[in-house]
Amino acid sequence: MNVNSSLPTGATASRATTGNSGQDSGTVGYDNFLKLLLAQMKNQDPTEPMKSTDYMAQLATFSQVEQSVKTNSKLDSLLSSYSLSQADTVIGRTITSADGSISGKVESVYIASDGAVANLEGGAKVVIGPGIVIS
Repeated sequence: MNVNSSLPTGATASRATTGNSGQDSGTVGYDNFLKLLLAQMKNQDPTEPMKSTDYMAQLATFSQVEQSVKTNSKLDSLLSSYSLSQADTVIGRTITSADGSISGKVESVYIASDGAVANLEGGAKVVIGPGIVIS
């Protein structure tokens, strides 16, 4: 079956339109999934209809993926909170990089994609991670 023929009217292969402006362009929301499922039901071959167990399997799979995405989002939030609380403890203290090449008093800390980064007096930056010495 041609995938494009099963998309609801006005939908594209990359994203079905729902009016939910908060969704990323690469994600399919629950409403979109239901529209696709209904379109699939409407366009199925009447001589070989899809079994109800297949529909239930699709719904269960979508539910699992949706829960995984929510769990990952909450985990990211938890890790950011932990990084911020850890970063707060080094402000005003002296740190030395793991290789010993950079050392100085921490003026501020920000969170980057690779973790907490300390701005030292003099402009040097050190990623707060394994091997750094805090004194």
